[in-house]
Amino acid sequence: VQETVDFLERPEEIEAKGGYVPGGLLLWGPPGTGKTLMAEAIAGETGKPYVFVDPSAFIQTFMGVAPMKIKWLYRKLRKLALKHGGVVVFFDEADALGNRGGQVTGEFDAAQFSAWGAAHQCNGHAYVSESAVQTAWHDHAQSQLAGASAEPTPRRGIRGIIMGGMGGGMGGSGALQSLLTEMSGLKKPKGFLSRRLRSFLGIKPKQPPKYRILHVMATNRPDSLDAALLRPGRIDRKYKVGYPHREGRKRTFEGYFSKIRHELTPAQIEKLSLITPYYTGASIKNIVNESVIVALRDGRDLVTWPDVLRAKLLKTHGEADDWKYTDLERHQVAIHEACHAVAMYVLQKRHTIDVATIERRGGVGGFVAPIPLEERFGEWRSEMEIDVMTYLASLAGERFFFGGDNSSGVGGDLRASTSIIMQMQSFWGMGETVGSRAITIPEMTGASSRPSDGVDRSLLDTPHGVRIEVKLQQLLDRVSTLLQENAWFVFAVAHALEEHLTITGEDIDAIYRGIRGPTLDGLMYHTDDFKMSYEAYHLSALDAHQTQHRNLRPLPVASAAGPGGMRRFESPR
Repeated sequence: VQETVDFLERPEEIEAKGGYVPGGLLLWGPPGTGKTLMAEAIAGETGKPYVFVDPSAFIQTFMGVAPMKIKWLYRKLRKLALKHGGVVVFFDEADALGNRGGQVTGEFDAAQFSAWGAAHQCNGHAYVSESAVQTAWHDHAQSQLAGASAEPTPRRGIRGIIMGGMGGGMGGSGALQSLLTEMSGLKKPKGFLSRRLRSFLGIKPKQPPKYRILHVMATNRPDSLDAALLRPGRIDRKYKVGYPHREGRKRTFEGYFSKIRHELTPAQIEKLSLITPYYTGASIKNIVNESVIVALRDGRDLVTWPDVLRAKLLKTHGEADDWKYTDLERHQVAIHEACHAVAMYVLQKRHTIDVATIERRGGVGGFVAPIPLEERFGEWRSEMEIDVMTYLASLAGERFFFGGDNSSGVGGDLRASTSIIMQMQSFWGMGETVGSRAITIPEMTGASSRPSDGVDRSLLDTPHGVRIEVKLQQLLDRVSTLLQENAWFVFAVAHALEEHLTITGEDIDAIYRGIRGPTLDGLMYHTDDFKMSYEAYHLSALDAHQTQHRNLRPLPVASAAGPGGMRRFESPR
């Protein structure tokens, strides 16, 4: 973009060599990444007039009005260009321009847009890194106890096709046709009298002036634009304005926090930039603003680190429902989520835990949300096996802690883990066989669709399915051993979830290391008092589960700090 600005400021550098100044830029990317700000910055850098155009203004009830407004617009643009040596015209939300009807296949792969909003869900793909999500299954509904997901649908990287209806956007009003004509028809002889007089006298027409008009268009739906609009000569360059990287997020946070009163340290802002991957500039601004609101609710005008964490939780996962668990169900859900959290903490070294909660949100009874520590493109077999073990931790944990029994809440975990192992064995050479079963999928081969292509409803009954089941059982055994060896850690995280409902990844780390966390003191979970009291509490919950009665011991609570700052656990009477 800077290069284009340089050409607009010094056009003779390229024109003297026979080139021409690029006349159009397309800025496409997720909402909130700064496309409009970049267009304004272009105008500010050049000092040229900046004209903002709302494409919806050309949608008119009467035919012929929209083309007339387009002509008026470009008449004004040409005058500004001649007077100031150039002009920048910005079309925001350019997808409103639409297309001229028919079936339009854009130049952009629809799969590029799928990672823009990846919601973290329990028992869905919440425990897999972003790249693994993109290559595994997609679009999970939230349902069942503790967030079991609905049946996932396969995600295929095919070209997006848009069916044009009734002219496709503004195509039927004539506005788009007029816009295309004006964009490519700017080199017109100036003046009606000059053109007619020279023609009458047989004099060669005077060369038209160079109208240096830079068109900047922004959209998050580039596949909906007409192909004629995107051709070189109209739109010469197409730039993806993606998510800011870690350093960019850090600088953006620093800029917004400098405008408010806060007590965050540079290390905490660094941490915040780490745990906010795929956040846009607009999202960062919203988090900081929500932090101010959280502080004001507590009667303070100084934003603290817990305020920021609370604001992030609200903006990322939404407000919790007004739902009350029974004592037994609260304990069951806490054990379920604690198993996920412990497996993730111990096994996944490329991720950190953002938040763990048993607060219900819609159909999700709880979840553990991860944050990648680094932005990566691909996944390896060993890493994907860790992902699967993190899923299977719920089944392994429920069976171990509840006498071999398990809930239906593990259903989404089993679907997700089975789909990953199936693709590892079938497509990615991560199993005993080498051949890729992708050749049976019509979309990947271009073959005509047949009922059996790529769909084997009895897959798990085949020899290939047996290999998938064997691999799943191996990983289930491994994670079962891990949870048995870290039973105290599971109990500690489960207690923290039952007492506080929502804890951060820093709290889980504090529990493991025996230090102070943002919400709790992790040292108290390393005492014999806690281990004895919570084990007795769990045994009463297990008895209540097996006998189906509702009487269980009260949740152990920590007493006030005694001599030496030590806190003791005891069951309330």
